[in-house]
Amino acid sequence: MNLIGERIKESRKIVIKIGSNVLSNDQGAVNRDVLHNIVEQVSDLIKQNKQVIMVSSGAGICGVGAINKWSRRGDMNYKQALCAIGQVELMMAYKEYFSDYDIHVGQILLTREDFKDPHRTLNIRNALFTLVDEGVVPIINENDSVSVDEIKIGDNDTLSAHTANLWNADALIILSDIDGVYDKDPKREKDARLIEEVTDIDQLFAQIKIGEKSSFGTGGIETKIEAARLVNQYGLSMILLNGKKPDIIKKALNGEETGTVFTGR
Repeated sequence: MNLIGERIKESRKIVIKIGSNVLSNDQGAVNRDVLHNIVEQVSDLIKQNKQVIMVSSGAGICGVGAINKWSRRGDMNYKQALCAIGQVELMMAYKEYFSDYDIHVGQILLTREDFKDPHRTLNIRNALFTLVDEGVVPIINENDSVSVDEIKIGDNDTLSAHTANLWNADALIILSDIDGVYDKDPKREKDARLIEEVTDIDQLFAQIKIGEKSSFGTGGIETKIEAARLVNQYGLSMILLNGKKPDIIKKALNGEETGTVFTGR
């Protein structure tokens, strides 16, 4: 078993963040096979007496899938409307797939202001503990339909880090469309080297080249590294895996796949 497998095995409370690029196919529609496989892996973790909270992107691409005629509208009103429609589609998919394993899901939509107000923070924490204790999987997303710059978290990497810290999780797993952090952009440079463990984030920034963010997502590798910084400050590990690979969490747990773990030690 590798270091990532050890971290997952020893973690009881896990936050799993799923990026838009993981959930979307090349045409920008939802890849339901990938989504169902992730749900299956979460159910396996729960069978191992682990508690799981999910932070899921994908409202935008689900909205495009439902009403494609708005997909090229660039103004904010239509983008927010697509997210409002797509969030329903996304939750319906999660409800359908988790029901295969007799697991209920609950939706929580948040903005940056929710993490600044002590009363809201307490309510979020209480809701999370109640749902998880009753065997329900909370599925969190930013409330894109009402978020403007003043209250916007901006990306779900940051949202997942705040969620992990608030819930006192043991580990944060971010599922992206790359195998981990490389010293160069692996999509452009063939000699890019995977960095399997990061103990010093400041030193990491000095040795890697930051690539561009994805076309479907709002973040890039930089937001993932900053999310790692946020959780490392609270003593949590963050694991970055390629969520497009079937059974990636299960294989990482068994030492059959690897990625990057930010240990912060």
